[in-house]
Amino acid sequence: MSRRYTVAIIGLGYVGLPLAVAAARHHQVIGFDIDSTRIAELREGHDRTREVEPSVLAASALELTDDHNAIRGIDIYIVTVPTPVDEQNRPDLSALIAASETVGGALAKGAIVVFESTVWPGATEEVCAPVMARASGLRAGIDFELGYSPERINPGDREHRVETITKVIAAQKPDVAATLAELYGSITSGGVFIARDIKTAEAAKVIENAQRDINIAFINEVAQIFHKLGIATHDVLAAARTKWNFLDFKPGLVGGHCIGVDPYYLAHRAVEVGHNPEIILAGRRLNDAMGGFIADALADSLGLPSERTILVLGLTFKENVPDLRNTRVVDIVTRLTERGYRVDVHDPSADPDEAARLYGLTLLRGLDGIGGYGCVIGAVAHRLYTTFETATFRRLLGPSGLVADLKGIWRGVALPPGMRRWEL
Repeated sequence: MSRRYTVAIIGLGYVGLPLAVAAARHHQVIGFDIDSTRIAELREGHDRTREVEPSVLAASALELTDDHNAIRGIDIYIVTVPTPVDEQNRPDLSALIAASETVGGALAKGAIVVFESTVWPGATEEVCAPVMARASGLRAGIDFELGYSPERINPGDREHRVETITKVIAAQKPDVAATLAELYGSITSGGVFIARDIKTAEAAKVIENAQRDINIAFINEVAQIFHKLGIATHDVLAAARTKWNFLDFKPGLVGGHCIGVDPYYLAHRAVEVGHNPEIILAGRRLNDAMGGFIADALADSLGLPSERTILVLGLTFKENVPDLRNTRVVDIVTRLTERGYRVDVHDPSADPDEAARLYGLTLLRGLDGIGGYGCVIGAVAHRLYTTFETATFRRLLGPSGLVADLKGIWRGVALPPGMRRWEL
């Protein structure tokens, strides 16, 4: 590496914080977030996302700030703010536009601005660049430069980290791309791939997650078919995966801030250019409806709501992470409640205050001293739940109770006599 850069990471969530800590090992890095509470927590060594260990955070040279003035005159800005969808599944670029205004207010001539947030192809140059130009009075491509490097953070994944994965990068000019290759190449051992242009890199990001979404939708649809045929999908998959080129996707709920969101960005752009994105939206419809299908199938097996209380195990969108954003477990809870069942929810990873604020749910504090449920639903494969044994179900369930194993985590556990098993 020939140069040590000054870098500002804008947004310190699941994506920004690990990147900032990794970059700070090689460069002078300022981590900026508008959430002063988040900055205070990080200064105390606490990362609520659990992506960075307290010891690693404490040892980092990363500078943390919520002061806009602290990010003036930086060499390279990297924007890592969330890009969700609204209630109608339309792209919500409000955080991205606000971040662009913040960066624009801090820009000096010669700076490079890189976006990692997921967007539709063209958004960096057509949406973000004009916002920064207006805020700064500078010209994109002349006074400051643009780049794009799609984030590939997989929450809770300790193997595929920003320090080990291949980073795709793109810029409007070859020399800027070379600078970004030098920067990211110093951070990751996985190397860099220089995409043809920014639109290409943006498109690569959205199809990575759209592809997974469509594959899971196929498995979810066949799971619904197999349910009607009385066939266990996990048994089918166990046989099918013996073929060398079978794609081993599993049925279930598709939530979170990537797979359940990114396809809508591609679909939005497709409609703008006059194309009806049939497969992409069909996959989304199937996956978004999966929680309702599961709840209705379980209700049909359970009988009268007045005689059954249900325990849902897991609320976060993924195992062993605290992230509750766009979790589809809520769909199961909501549908069962609408059908008259009393539903309790437990999750060892979720923040109870956040569960109450986002979904109006009161989480059980623990599993000790409870029991007699008519149904236990294993919705998220948290580490705690994978340790369940026969005696656990004997304690939690009443006679003839139903064990609904959505993730296949208890397939090897013998249930007490009289209890029933339900699988996707």
